[in-house]
Amino acid sequence: MIWNESMECMSREQLREIQSIRLKKMVEYVYHNTPFYRKKFQEMDITPDDIKGIEDISKLPFTDKLDLRDNYPFGLAAVPMSEIVRIHASSGTTGKPVVVLYTRKDLATWAESISRAFAAYGATKEDIFQVSYGYGLFTGGLGAHDGATNIGASVIPMSSGNTQKQITLMHDFGASVLCCTPSYAMFLGEAMKESGYPRDEFKLRVGAFGAEPWTENMRRELESLLGIKAYDIYGLSEVAGPGVGYECSFQCGTHLNEDYYYPEIVDPKTGEPLPEGTLGELCFTHLTKEGMPLLRYRTHDLTALHYDKCECGRTLVRMDRILGRCDDMLIIRGVNVFPTQIEAVILSLKEFEPHYLLVVDRVNNTDTCELRVEVKEEYFVDEMAQMVGLQKKLEAELRSITGIGFKVKLVEPKGIERSTGKAKRVIDNRKL
Repeated sequence: MIWNESMECMSREQLREIQSIRLKKMVEYVYHNTPFYRKKFQEMDITPDDIKGIEDISKLPFTDKLDLRDNYPFGLAAVPMSEIVRIHASSGTTGKPVVVLYTRKDLATWAESISRAFAAYGATKEDIFQVSYGYGLFTGGLGAHDGATNIGASVIPMSSGNTQKQITLMHDFGASVLCCTPSYAMFLGEAMKESGYPRDEFKLRVGAFGAEPWTENMRRELESLLGIKAYDIYGLSEVAGPGVGYECSFQCGTHLNEDYYYPEIVDPKTGEPLPEGTLGELCFTHLTKEGMPLLRYRTHDLTALHYDKCECGRTLVRMDRILGRCDDMLIIRGVNVFPTQIEAVILSLKEFEPHYLLVVDRVNNTDTCELRVEVKEEYFVDEMAQMVGLQKKLEAELRSITGIGFKVKLVEPKGIERSTGKAKRVIDNRKL
C-alpha cells in the first residue's frame, strides 16, 4: 500500500524541481536564522545567491556530529525555544549527547514519513502496534508511536525491557505489528517460545526493525522465529529518527523520503560526491525542517543509492542495506572488517544462534580476535570432538570471507548477554 502516492511516485523531474525549490529556501533560512551556518558560509565565501538548485548542493558546507556537540545544547536552533515542542537526544556513550529540536510542523513531517513506512509494510488502522523501542530521549519509541497514531492504528506503548510483560500483553492484546531493534526482536522471539503460549495464539504479522545494522540472514531468522514479515526501517536522531527510509514489499532496497531529507553519497575520506551505485558515506540535508535544520550532515553510514523506479511504483531513491559505519569499521591486521560481515557468516551456518561478541585486542604488537558465539541447543553437546569440529568450521568460514584468522570460543545457549536496545557486539581493547 502507498500512503502518499503523489509524493512517493512522482517523476524524478518533478521531484528534482521540488528539491531545488526547497533547498534554495532552506539555504536562505539557515543563513538568516542559524549563526553557525552564516559563519560557515562567510568562511567559504558563499552566499545563498550562489545556490540556484539542488545541483549546487556540493557547494554547501558539511555538518558533522562534532558540530552538534560543539553547539550543545541549543546553539543550532533556527527558531526561538518557545517554538520548540520536542527535544530529543542521541544515546551517545561518550561526552555530551547530541540534541535535536522539533517544531510542531517538524513532528508532523516526521509522522508523515513514518506513516509512509508503515503503509509500505501493509499496516492499516486495523492493526495494533506494540512499540518496544525505548521511549524518552531516544527517537525510536515516540517516533514509531506518532507514525502508528497517524495512520489510525492502536498503539501499545511498551518501550523496551520487561520482557515477560511484553510477551503477555503481545498475546493478550493481539499485537499485529512489532517495532523494536532486530536484536531485541530475537530476544522476544526466544521468550515467546518459552512462554507456554502456543505461537498460533499470537497475532503478529509485521516487524518494523531498525536502529542497528542487520543482515538478510537475520531477517530470515526473525521471520521464522516470530512468524512475521520483517522490514527494515531506517533513521537517525540527527535527521528525524525512524522513517527517514523504509522498505517496500519488494524489499529491494530502502526508499528514502528525499522530498524531506535529501541524500548524497560522498567519499568518506575526501568528501567528494560519488556516482550512483557507488559505495560511500551517506549525507543528508534537511529540505523542510524548521527547528534545527542541518546541511549535508555526515551520517558515517556506508551504503549506495539507486535511482531507477522500483517495482512497487515508487520513484523515491533506494538505498542499499547499510554495510556498517565508517567509525564501526574495524581495521584488523590491515584488513577492513565490519560486524555485519561476521553476523552474516554466523547466520549462514545452522548450528549457531545470532548472538555473538567479538573481542579485539593487541598482544606483542599483533592484533588478536576472539569471537564468542552461541551454539544452538540441539547442537551443543558434551562430545569434545564435535565441539572442536564446529569451532574449526566457523573459523574456516570466517577466514574465507574476511581473510582474518579468528579464535572462536563456543558458548552455551543463552551464554551471551541479551540487550533490550542496541546490541553491543564488539569490544576493542586495542590502544589505537
